[in-house]
Amino acid sequence: MAVEEKSLGIEPVEKPQYATHSHAEQGHHHSSAIKQTDLIANVEAKIKNPLAGIPRHELLAQVEEFAAEKGVTEYTDYLKKGALIAQDPDNYEDIHGEQKLTPEEVTVLQREVSHKWKVPTTLYLTIVTCSIGAAVQGWDQEGSNGANLSFPEALGLDTSTTYGTYIQGLINAGPYIGSAFIGCWLSDPLNFYLGRRGAIFLAAHFCFWPVIGSACAQTWPQLLVCRLLLGIGMGAKASSVPVYAAENSPAAIRGALVMSWQMWTAFGICLGTCANLVVGKTGAISWRLQFGSAFIPAIPLMILIFFCPESPRWYMKKNRYPQAMKSLLRLRNHPVQAARDLYYIHAQLELEREIIHGSTYIQRFIELFTVPRLRRATLASFVVMIGQQMCGINIIAFYSSSIFEAAGTSAYEALLASFGFGLVNFVFAWPAIWTIDTFGRRSLLLFTFPNMAWSLLAAGLCNLIPGTGSVHLGLVALFVYIFAAFYSPGEGPVPFTYSAEVFPLSHREVGMAWAVATCLFWAAVLTVSFPAILKSLGIVGACGLYAGFNVVAFIMIFLWVPETKQRTLEELDYVFAVPTRTFMRYQIKTWLPWWFKRYILFNKNAKLEPLYHFDRVDRVASEDESDNKVQTEFREDNKGVSAATQ
Repeated sequence: MAVEEKSLGIEPVEKPQYATHSHAEQGHHHSSAIKQTDLIANVEAKIKNPLAGIPRHELLAQVEEFAAEKGVTEYTDYLKKGALIAQDPDNYEDIHGEQKLTPEEVTVLQREVSHKWKVPTTLYLTIVTCSIGAAVQGWDQEGSNGANLSFPEALGLDTSTTYGTYIQGLINAGPYIGSAFIGCWLSDPLNFYLGRRGAIFLAAHFCFWPVIGSACAQTWPQLLVCRLLLGIGMGAKASSVPVYAAENSPAAIRGALVMSWQMWTAFGICLGTCANLVVGKTGAISWRLQFGSAFIPAIPLMILIFFCPESPRWYMKKNRYPQAMKSLLRLRNHPVQAARDLYYIHAQLELEREIIHGSTYIQRFIELFTVPRLRRATLASFVVMIGQQMCGINIIAFYSSSIFEAAGTSAYEALLASFGFGLVNFVFAWPAIWTIDTFGRRSLLLFTFPNMAWSLLAAGLCNLIPGTGSVHLGLVALFVYIFAAFYSPGEGPVPFTYSAEVFPLSHREVGMAWAVATCLFWAAVLTVSFPAILKSLGIVGACGLYAGFNVVAFIMIFLWVPETKQRTLEELDYVFAVPTRTFMRYQIKTWLPWWFKRYILFNKNAKLEPLYHFDRVDRVASEDESDNKVQTEFREDNKGVSAATQ
């Protein structure tokens, strides 16, 4: 929301711009009276408020029309106040007349900035439920890590042969194959017909029953089928939960709340390693218990999801505005906040519908690659998602027990070292709660990828040191833990947070499905191929290969991933309307020379010209002034790190 823009150093430009926004002249519904920034090619990199420049009397008339049309007339007074607040978020205390805010309302809006974590219990319940869904994901994938040490032999697979190695990889990759080819793509129709909550509930069932089946499998084909079915639930859930969390969260803390997906996935991995340790000495059935224990978090997920409100944006997409308002009332501290968000989201969605027309599933999917604004979001989400596979984290997550065992330790010591990895992964995810909305998604990625590269390379090189045993294991584990410590606040939480927010509502489900399918497809490819890579290149070669992939991913992020922090989901339309060439040219010709002067030559006077310009239109104070229609452009001041991450 725009209240955050104060901290970005926005100051007025000398020359005002004049624009006509007459509702009567346009002759359209009130949303059409908005002057549009071109979302196809936003060359000037402007981010506009869709309510900007509309005269007060006209805006209030539009609100009355909106309330009557959408069946929310009982909230008309709040909606009028909310529209005026949304139009000029920095000056809501100056609103006068019948819509003048009460002291209580002013206090609520002030505390929204000064105490941004003071949100309703219902919102926290929603995030807790989403976090449990993430823990299911982590526990499911970690079960195979421990089971790798014993299930191949129990099911008659000879992993010393190429055939046995690939079958082991295929079984481990089963959930990701099921996700990439079925689960992710089911999320769009599931969300369309069942809503966000219904889709998550159904996905939870697929994360419960196949897990039980895996524990009871008698042959490797039976185990593979159960793992594929598990993937359907994992894919649908991974595509739905981050979107659900993003749509329910205020912009100021959206990144922190949505990143709970990865943090609690890390927690699920940690719980999975604990479970592997607990049952690690139970003998022949240990692998069954390691696979089967992942059913535990699926139970509370199925129960709690129906105590949470449905996404207000999903209700609005279905033209069910009364229900959307009720959801917002549960998710915000005061009705005036709910009314403001309802009307602001509606105004932007109306503008969005005029520009992007996707009616069928196939059509919406094709538009991900043909509509420029969508194509840029698709590219950015692809980069951050494939970066998660290129960094090598899932190789550590899936095969850390095998890697540690190859370092010359017993199977149980390898499980113990894997537990340390899971614990580090979870603990170091916590800082991202504060950093993801402060430093931004892009900044975290650009900082952590180089550090993941050298730490992973060091972990591999440690295997060249002569000797085996605890000292050798300790060195390998040390650099694996350092790698995890850099991964957890960066490439861990960012991809799912980023992908959940970059697509417009009309394409959010199919866009998220594409992003998650990309991530899990390559996870499947790497999971199938890694045993063969490890056998061919050894630990040193495998770690060196993925260290190189980290460098490649860093370059891709630098060139193709815009910053999204503290922008509303609707304002991101303008960020992704900036042409890719414009963005790349800015990073190479403007940001990179500035960074070199500032941090290599230590020139404190180096100035950075910002890429994005934030437009704001002054609210017209009275009907007598309504003919002025003055639009004053505000431009982001040159700020070091904040501007650099754009």
